[in-house]
Amino acid sequence: MNQPDSLHPFGRRDLPGGAALLNNPLLNKLTAFSEHERDNLRLRGLLPPRVFTMQEQERRSLIQFHRKDSALERYIFLTTLQNRNETLFYRLLLDHIEEMMPIIYTPTVGEACLEYGSIFRQPRGLWIGIRDKGRVAEVLRNWPNHDARIIVVTDGERILGLGDLGALGMGIPIGKLALYTACAGIHPYYCLPICLDVGTDNEKLLNDPLYIGLQQKRARGAAYDEFIEEFMRAMGEVFPKALIQFEDFGNSNAFRLLHRYQDRACCFNDDIQGTAAVALAGLMSAARLTKRPLREERLLFFGAGEAGTGIGEYFVSALKAEGVAEADARRRCWFVDSRGLLVRERGDQLPEHKAAFAQDGKFVKTFAEAVEQIKPTAIIGVAGVGKTFTTDILEKMAAYNERPIIFALSNPTSKAECTAEEAYASTKGRAVFASGSPFAPVKYDGTTYVPGQGNNVYIFPGVGLGALACQASAVTDSMFLAAARTLAAQVTDDDLAQGRIYPQLSSIRAISLQIAVSVAEEAYHNGLAHRQRPDDLAADIQSQVFNPVYQDYL
Repeated sequence: MNQPDSLHPFGRRDLPGGAALLNNPLLNKLTAFSEHERDNLRLRGLLPPRVFTMQEQERRSLIQFHRKDSALERYIFLTTLQNRNETLFYRLLLDHIEEMMPIIYTPTVGEACLEYGSIFRQPRGLWIGIRDKGRVAEVLRNWPNHDARIIVVTDGERILGLGDLGALGMGIPIGKLALYTACAGIHPYYCLPICLDVGTDNEKLLNDPLYIGLQQKRARGAAYDEFIEEFMRAMGEVFPKALIQFEDFGNSNAFRLLHRYQDRACCFNDDIQGTAAVALAGLMSAARLTKRPLREERLLFFGAGEAGTGIGEYFVSALKAEGVAEADARRRCWFVDSRGLLVRERGDQLPEHKAAFAQDGKFVKTFAEAVEQIKPTAIIGVAGVGKTFTTDILEKMAAYNERPIIFALSNPTSKAECTAEEAYASTKGRAVFASGSPFAPVKYDGTTYVPGQGNNVYIFPGVGLGALACQASAVTDSMFLAAARTLAAQVTDDDLAQGRIYPQLSSIRAISLQIAVSVAEEAYHNGLAHRQRPDDLAADIQSQVFNPVYQDYL
């Protein structure tokens, strides 16, 4: 979004000078301050004498980045740069997005969260503990930027496929918001990461004397709900223009919170809605390779949590839009959870999100048995259990289908159901493959395949930009469905020829702009936009994005 002032988040009269300016990452240009700025902003002597251009700074930063020996060290380098000079950080990230996104987010962010206490350098965002109950609004007002517009919040219970990391989960909101800025151009001034610390059930953390969070069991039931209610009310009071993204909440809370608040606040759950939209877009693109209509797909999911059933619901909505009856659409979605195939004859009490997909069929315990029984056209892994798609299963999928769809979507890489190489080798190069974490191109039988990454970054930044640009009062499922269709339309014939069912990340800003336009159109169509519709919606949204270039302060 545009900066509050035409130049920067502060009016010229409010621009700090001297060390205060150098300590503000939104304003700091490091050695790029001009001679004139150094004299008039009391910077003379506080910086080395030579003035460098941003391009020279970027070159130096890239050299330093490549000198780091591990992905985690590179993550630390980038976050340190972000805390010192945000404009340079985003210039570097945007210019090298395909190389750096796996560092700043999945898969490296998982390792960073595990080590968050030991690599903690400087506070970023807000930790709001359950002991702050009764004064949550007061804590929110401690945030120095008083016009937060995009807020990513987690309670740390289900961080990627790593489980309950409590307060260490702060790395997730920080990483997501970095992608909002890099991939969609939302100004970092408007971004606020929040970790709600309600305790943890992770015994290792509870027994760690250096754990940075509350060393108490995770709050549940009424105490938890009352705390979340206070948080949501306080958000509406302190940051009334903000969009709230729920991230990495446990299954027991994720659906409840989304259903409770999606009609009361401008909010969404990326694990449910973002994952569903990006997977649906992948299925739409895959149809161009398989030559099968979407309505003829038969999906078998490994995992029936928020990601899996979210994909199922959006798949059903897409088929309904094509004229398929809802009951018929649901019969094309099968699920295996921790107990086995999700069928009515199991007789167990199912939560609402699972009950909607319980089928009439024979119960089997294992995923391999389910593959044999269902003979799916697509298998979709979202359970966070690595190596589930065995060679035997992949070979069966190739026997059942000329072009089997294999989506190994669990993060991080260690949790992927199979690798790209395993998928292509076991299907003799016929798999239509996508993964949650990135995999390198695979050469098989003289052909090089470029695996698609079904990363939510293709969806949520554009959705957020579109909602904020038109000042939407809510984020709806129809907006995510529009985003999925728009994303699928960005996949070129050249992409498909390489086996890629998602567009190249290098074009992510253009993709996010197209998605933002489709989301805003939905908001205007449904009367949810609080800003007058401009004549040229795309140009208007483009004018609101942040471009990481230095401004002349004088």
